[in-house]
Amino acid sequence: MSIKSKFKTFFFLDDEYDYKEEEIIEEEREPVKQVQKQQQPVQKQNIVSLQSVQKSSKVVLVEPRVYAEAQDIADQLKNRRAVVVNLQRIEKDQAKRIVDFLSGTVYAIGGDIQKIGTDIFLCTPDNVEVSGNISQLMKEQELENTRW
Repeated sequence: MSIKSKFKTFFFLDDEYDYKEEEIIEEEREPVKQVQKQQQPVQKQNIVSLQSVQKSSKVVLVEPRVYAEAQDIADQLKNRRAVVVNLQRIEKDQAKRIVDFLSGTVYAIGGDIQKIGTDIFLCTPDNVEVSGNISQLMKEQELENTRW
């Protein structure tokens, strides 16, 4: 067998090659392509009514007695609830520890912590936006009361 004949058999250039097999393979592939075209999903419109999107938000009021309750407050924040923390009935050093703990929690979830009164703090997660400043409003009320 010569090199030329080996190349013919290797590259199917030989006249004895059965072209019918190639046609059968192509016929088998065509229905698969047609089926794939037919099974393309129909795109649905992404329209959602605004009434179904709104959820009720909760604000949790907490008055901790011991530092161990700080974790419960952090859990409320992780559940995306705003928390008002009253620290007036707890020792000053424990109150500072709670505020430090909550500051770290609020920072981790991308929220905010604001002092809204004497030893009262508002902690909010990232889905709650607070506008205005309570202490500024309190100062304005004090000024109005002193004028009269």
